[in-house]
Amino acid sequence: MKLWQKKIPVNKQVERFTIGKDRELDLLMAEQDVLGSMAHTKMLVRAGLLKKSAQQKLQAELLAIYKKIKNGGFKIERGTEDIHSQVEFLLTKKLGDIGKQIHTARSRNDQVLLDVVLFSRDELQKIAVGINELFDLLMELSERHKKKLLPGYTHLQVAMPSSFGLWFGAYAESLKDDMQLLYSVYGIINRNPLGSAAGYGSSLPIQRKITTQLLGFEGMNYNSVYAQMTRGRTEKLVSIATASVASTLTKMAMDICLFMNQNFGFVSFPENLTTGSSIMPHKKNPDVFELIRGKCNRLQAVPQQIASVIGNLPSGYHREFQLLKEIYFPMFGELKDCLTTMSFMIRQIQVRDNILKDDKYRNLFSVDAVNELVKKGIPFRDAYKRIGEEIASGRFYPPEGITYTHEGSIGNLCSKEIKSEMKTIVNKFKAKFRKTELAKSRLVGRSS
Repeated sequence: MKLWQKKIPVNKQVERFTIGKDRELDLLMAEQDVLGSMAHTKMLVRAGLLKKSAQQKLQAELLAIYKKIKNGGFKIERGTEDIHSQVEFLLTKKLGDIGKQIHTARSRNDQVLLDVVLFSRDELQKIAVGINELFDLLMELSERHKKKLLPGYTHLQVAMPSSFGLWFGAYAESLKDDMQLLYSVYGIINRNPLGSAAGYGSSLPIQRKITTQLLGFEGMNYNSVYAQMTRGRTEKLVSIATASVASTLTKMAMDICLFMNQNFGFVSFPENLTTGSSIMPHKKNPDVFELIRGKCNRLQAVPQQIASVIGNLPSGYHREFQLLKEIYFPMFGELKDCLTTMSFMIRQIQVRDNILKDDKYRNLFSVDAVNELVKKGIPFRDAYKRIGEEIASGRFYPPEGITYTHEGSIGNLCSKEIKSEMKTIVNKFKAKFRKTELAKSRLVGRSS
């Protein structure tokens, strides 16, 4: 079934090429498509464009389809072009002419715009949960291991003392900023495009504020041309936010791959969480972290992939937008899997103690020695030169103990401040989640 089909049949080659992977990918946003139709029928009644009795029948059938989707029994039938066509086909099959009224004052353009936003909104909520779980775990480990020192590196050369508390906490704070970006993008995309039709509005007296409220949006994309322009823009903004999360994960995965290396030996994992070699019996490979690294590097390329599709398009709808689904939809599952797996692995990390007692880390304390001289009134450049000469002549002995007290240092991790900022973002996010979930429950909670 094709919503645009007239009398002349479409060439089979053209049909195959233009439909692409829509049937497969549209299943991912089937729930959102039905919710949008539920809100749309309620608006049509209030706008005087649909009889209440017809709306009640449509609502009942839409609810039945929604439940089928939730139970995993829904499919887009062969010969049906997309999710919008399948839902309308089922309604028309069951309700006849009443089913045909579902598309009043709507275009597939604003339908898919709506579905993508609702789908993105739901997926961002799930990602936020995964980020928060990993954040809490990292903060817990930061506190537990805050007194265990390890070497810090610049240029992959031994630099200055660090600690596991500082290291775990760094990635927690990075996730906090990722969450802030996710929250900001959520606020930008959480706008209602429904009613913009093909991008130029409708001559029918629709009331867009009604669907905006019913679907739990913060507002609407007011200008109908701009509403259509959000296709591609929504995907790009969301992918930038998810790429930021991926950037944090891939850097941490790389650190762990290094730290597990025998030449570092800072951390280890239970043997059943590593893999072996077909030829070298001693191997314990960090395959999980290498795959997280690779997957997250690939996720960081998604914004550019999207830009390569939409970069030179003028306003209005273009069929290239269909290609975005193939790039965009898999991104969410991949990132959620990486977050879940990282949390699972990090929960079982084994941290080595007394690392800095090894003599090869002696020069790690050179800056501390310089600073001790500075405290005694020696100018920094003179102190730097003196310690440099001691190191060169083999006469350097690191100071006993280290004292770092400033905010964000080994001795003052500012964990409370980082947790407080994250809690603020999470609470604001949860308020938005509750609003959207309440809107969803109102739509499916009754049949009229």
